[in-house]
Amino acid sequence: MSARILVVDDIEANRRLLQAKLEAQYFNVLHAENGKQALDLARAQMPDIILLDVMMPGMDGYEVCQRLKADPRTSFIPVVMVTALSDTEDRIRGLEVGAEDFLTKPVDDFALMSRVGALMRYNAVASELRQRQASGLKAGAVEAISEEELNRSARAFIIDDNPRTSARIATMMREAGHSATTLLEAGDMSNLSEMGVDILILSAASKAFDALKLCAHFRMTEATRAISMLLVCDQADTSKAGRGLQIGANDVIFSPVDRLELLARVRTQTRRSRYIDMLRKRVDRGLELSVIDQLTGLYNRRYMVDQLQQLMQRSVMGGKPVSVVMCDIDHFKSVNDTYGHDAGDEVLQEVATRLRENVRPSDIVCRPGGEEFMVIMPNTAGDLACAAGERIRRAVASRPFSVSGGRREITLTISAGVATINGPDDTMADLMKRSDTALYQAKSGGRNRVESIAA
Repeated sequence: MSARILVVDDIEANRRLLQAKLEAQYFNVLHAENGKQALDLARAQMPDIILLDVMMPGMDGYEVCQRLKADPRTSFIPVVMVTALSDTEDRIRGLEVGAEDFLTKPVDDFALMSRVGALMRYNAVASELRQRQASGLKAGAVEAISEEELNRSARAFIIDDNPRTSARIATMMREAGHSATTLLEAGDMSNLSEMGVDILILSAASKAFDALKLCAHFRMTEATRAISMLLVCDQADTSKAGRGLQIGANDVIFSPVDRLELLARVRTQTRRSRYIDMLRKRVDRGLELSVIDQLTGLYNRRYMVDQLQQLMQRSVMGGKPVSVVMCDIDHFKSVNDTYGHDAGDEVLQEVATRLRENVRPSDIVCRPGGEEFMVIMPNTAGDLACAAGERIRRAVASRPFSVSGGRREITLTISAGVATINGPDDTMADLMKRSDTALYQAKSGGRNRVESIAA
């Protein structure tokens, strides 16, 4: 998997060195020699990852990162701070302004590629979800990403067989307002998904289990795949840290664990996992909005047409019939004229409810528009569809409709037209026309009835 990486450093030799390392792994590399160039290039080229030097004249890396994260156009681009500084305070400052990670000069090849690889996996998911959202949703169709939700307290599960170190990390988390459960307290790891865990903190020094094997297991298991993982490693064991990032850990922190760095990394990782979760929900919601009628909760015309086409094709191939029942509320205009459009909406919603309650799970109930409804019935011959239409008609007419907030009751009926696929040459337009004709006959014949046209 390749990526476009922006390298920001005021020293050309440093830029060229990183470029050589990255291009050897087939990454596309962009250059910036100061903060202003970095901001301009980030907005114009939209790199996948930014490697950002901290110590630069004028605008330093911290300020550049802060500006990148404050700009909606670039806020989602992962930033890795590259610095000769190795103090914990410097790492914490970088994490607090929004950096995803740190690399210390001279940059180790293995550490570089491990960090880049971990960020690319995150980027791939986030980028795909953003693209799906942008192409599938209209502006304003869903709620914005909630900062409050992103920043709420984390729920951590600490996997460490050392009672002292696991209790120390748990205490750090709890004192900061997070919830934390240790493996020693829980006894096992069988219900992580039910616990709503946001982040797993795994000790690579544990003797009772292999932390890297657990990383691989959690990343491959459906129930835990989306949970962030923070690997705690000894400072001398950078190879294990890098391997952990390759296998699936989201981040690494070195022991002895600094409290402020732990909290900063937990915050970063939980924000990222929640951001992905929110994007997924927004995409799902967008897909739902594209096929669901918002008033009644039934499928809309777009979905109806798509499903009917597919079912007719399957019917031709498999020989099993498909039928449709087209329904129309009798004298619906008078409801709107007499009681108002709000009452009309209540009627439409209640008709939708009665339709859903009187069809099979396999039937597809749609509202193509206005006061019309259609039920698509797979594997259903005409006589069974007529019986279903009659059941629906009786359900609508059986009891009054409560409208105007329950202050009024009105009696309504529906008319229905039934049509069934008629051989391999039958088209959807033919089937729809026959159901419309049958519905017209039901209306003309006195309403509150079901008519059928077989062919």
